[in-house]
Amino acid sequence: MPLPAKPKTEEYFQRASRVLAGKVGHDLRAPNPLPLYIERGVGGRKWDVDGNEYIDFLGGNGALLLGHAHPDVAAAIQKALALGTHFGSDHPLHIEWAELVQRLIPCAERVRFVNSGTEATLLALRVARAHKRKNKILRFDGHFHGWHDDVVHGYNPPFEADGSLGVPPRVRENMPALPADDLNRIDDFLATDGDVAGVIIEPSGGSWGRVPLPPNFLSGLREITARCGVLLIFDEVVTGFRFSPGGAQQLYGVTPDLTCLAKIIAGGMPGGAMVGRADVMTIFDITGDPEHDRYQRVTHLGTFNAAPVSAAAGIAALTHVATGEPTARADAAAARLRASWEAVLDRLGIAGYVYGPSSTFHVYFETDSERLRAASSRHDLETREPLRLKGLPGALTSAYQRLLRENGVDVMSSTSGVVSAAHTDADIDEATAAFEKTVLALRDEGLLQTL
Repeated sequence: MPLPAKPKTEEYFQRASRVLAGKVGHDLRAPNPLPLYIERGVGGRKWDVDGNEYIDFLGGNGALLLGHAHPDVAAAIQKALALGTHFGSDHPLHIEWAELVQRLIPCAERVRFVNSGTEATLLALRVARAHKRKNKILRFDGHFHGWHDDVVHGYNPPFEADGSLGVPPRVRENMPALPADDLNRIDDFLATDGDVAGVIIEPSGGSWGRVPLPPNFLSGLREITARCGVLLIFDEVVTGFRFSPGGAQQLYGVTPDLTCLAKIIAGGMPGGAMVGRADVMTIFDITGDPEHDRYQRVTHLGTFNAAPVSAAAGIAALTHVATGEPTARADAAAARLRASWEAVLDRLGIAGYVYGPSSTFHVYFETDSERLRAASSRHDLETREPLRLKGLPGALTSAYQRLLRENGVDVMSSTSGVVSAAHTDADIDEATAAFEKTVLALRDEGLLQTL
């Protein structure tokens, strides 16, 4: 069917093409066939510059657990703005924000604010290496930890390939990777390599649960790292405050040594934090001893760390999060969505399934003819293999996203999305109808298979 006319979008894209490197500000915003230029958002919906309305399961890349333009967050931002946007000094909101994070996150005995999830993981790796005086950090295939040099590889298949031009190949010598499926292999690796400072993992599984972890993997990993004297780092940039008020570590009852936070922590404003055990976090302390302060501590600067406006938004958002109600509402809405979309696949006989923890959802479509022939039901297609779950054909995922948008639904990445506390039953019902239209069109185009 012909695409709806988007004259303002086309005009903005022409302007962007002349001024923005890469034509967009984030790789996931690449044209398909045009980027979205969003003008406003309220609750679980947003509107582009041409007036098209979308049910929003991108949610500010996962930052908007409370939905768009939450009145308490907006009021807190306005109050902070009236007092000044930036002081270049610590301020009372900085302390209040840190106290809230400390109260909610089990491992957060001390808090250090940064400006993004990438900054949080970068700092966590530096702290782990400094604390242990060792060089290597073990990571897992398919897990995403930002875009800095240490971690820009290994999250998209083929996992052994470079993640970006411009990264020296020797960086990977200090970032060994293993599949997240064999605790014995991890135990052996840590027991034999004496230069490992830490292990970093998304506690949801790779890409916020798109690649699920085996049962009891986190508790087993915690036991191994503690026994081997290696720091366990949770990347909770997406899961923090979403999976529970205390993140995935509270939900699963496994406490790491360090945790990386961003997105929800700042209530939709720029902000993040690296938190952890008090004894490890003393690595930041300035003592007044010139020898110590120059050579025996971690250097960390950042003009906008815990900026007043971000702190105000974060405090307002986390005050709501602390009640548990936003998580419960978002989880319930996501469970309803997963069940409704699964029912669509079942009714149409599509070879795929819907899954995901907490307030997330992921859709897997089977395209392997051998697996299709061997499957007697959609449950036979379920897998934890990262190469399969993160290896859907590009033409399929691109068409899926485009068709969903044409039907008024925007998702976060690939075939996945996040649900907010602001999404209503009507939103889920409307999104399910859009999903069915999308799946039917993909089937008719020959991109989906049936059982």
